[in-house]
Amino acid sequence: MAAATAPQGWQWGEPRALGRAVKLLQRLEEQCRDLRLFVGPPSLRDLLPRTAQLLREVAKARSDKTRGDPEGPGGAGDFLVIYLTNLEAKGRQVAELLPHRGKKDANQDVFPEGSRFRRQLAKLALIFSHMHAELSALFPEGKYCGHLYQITKGSANTFWRENCGVRCVLPWAEFQSLLCSCHPVEPGPIMQALRSTLDLTCSGHVSVFEFDIFTRLFQPWPTLLKNWQLLAVNHPGYMAFLTYDEVQTRLQAYRDKPGSYIFRPSCTRLGQWAIGYVSSNGSILQTIPLNKPLLQVLLKGQKDGIFLYPDGKNHNPDLTELCRAVLNQCIQVSQHSDSQTCPFCRCEIKGREAVSICQAQERSMEVRTTAGDSGDNCHQEAAEWKLESVTPSAPPLPPEVPCPQRPQNKGWLTLAPFTLPRLRPPLPLPKMASVLWEVTSRPQVREGATESS
Repeated sequence: MAAATAPQGWQWGEPRALGRAVKLLQRLEEQCRDLRLFVGPPSLRDLLPRTAQLLREVAKARSDKTRGDPEGPGGAGDFLVIYLTNLEAKGRQVAELLPHRGKKDANQDVFPEGSRFRRQLAKLALIFSHMHAELSALFPEGKYCGHLYQITKGSANTFWRENCGVRCVLPWAEFQSLLCSCHPVEPGPIMQALRSTLDLTCSGHVSVFEFDIFTRLFQPWPTLLKNWQLLAVNHPGYMAFLTYDEVQTRLQAYRDKPGSYIFRPSCTRLGQWAIGYVSSNGSILQTIPLNKPLLQVLLKGQKDGIFLYPDGKNHNPDLTELCRAVLNQCIQVSQHSDSQTCPFCRCEIKGREAVSICQAQERSMEVRTTAGDSGDNCHQEAAEWKLESVTPSAPPLPPEVPCPQRPQNKGWLTLAPFTLPRLRPPLPLPKMASVLWEVTSRPQVREGATESS
């Protein structure tokens, strides 16, 4: 879809366009009164009047000329042009599916569960749900705040503001170019899949709200598209545009296979995941993990025997390596962030304490080992130690009796830096040759001579 910009004179036609949109929603609401269409969330019966009321608030706020909403490219006016055009198109599609009141030849195929028309209506209900959430986020109580919208993830917010400025919406082609400069994606089917995942309202544009939802689902930012490809493209358990009731219906076929599961973006809590699975007793449950990334939840569920068969299939992708990479990225990001939540459990950080870690100073140590044979088959060795002078400190520790070792090389050996001795159980002492010890103020490393074979 080409970039839609506010046409000349749009400020005069905007009130009429908002009025037409409200009337369209009212007509659709009349068609949705059949009780057979009253299904679980998202429900058009609930969404249509709420969206109409929000549009009335937008019209009232926009009529106040003293507000001075940003009207440049990608501002409030451009967004409303795109939004109302998309709303009218989606409204016509819903009207074609819904039965008309008082008509005997009304479409009856939309009522049976699982029918193609019912599935189309459920997807349109999801789109209307996304559109209502988007309008509420950018026009709370009808007042535009898209230029001030704060994306949840800091790195994603920085990317948007540095590349898009105060704009709240971009054409897909422009956004695609900007995103690929940071996260390269090959053109073709993968790019089309990315567009269908990002464009929640199917408008041909990407808003700052939609980008926020996407980055929350597929966090963290450094591996954003890698996470997306694994979870949304390659994983057999991912389901797009699926409602709560449809998850229940899909998992009915696997009730005799506990551990079967599918996951989808939540339609009631945008930016979070919902997982449906078959429990050990054959019941179908759905859960929304609130404080952990989906990768960690799926990996733990796999280890616990809860999430074993994605969409009933026997092959369950191994998420271990990607999960480790995500955790490492979380650590790196959190070290340079002022966030008040833990990067792993998302719990609030109660306090911070500065810790200074200093590496022990390396001391150059060399030992020269010489060996000679005696008439009684005894081995005489002399070790010559050279240690740097150190500042007197605590009394020296008693020397540790070394384990017998055979000299590997005649000459000078460079030893590792000082490490504290480990406590070991008593060992039978081997026959040892004499050793010359030279200690300044504190022993560092001890080396003994071994018995010759």
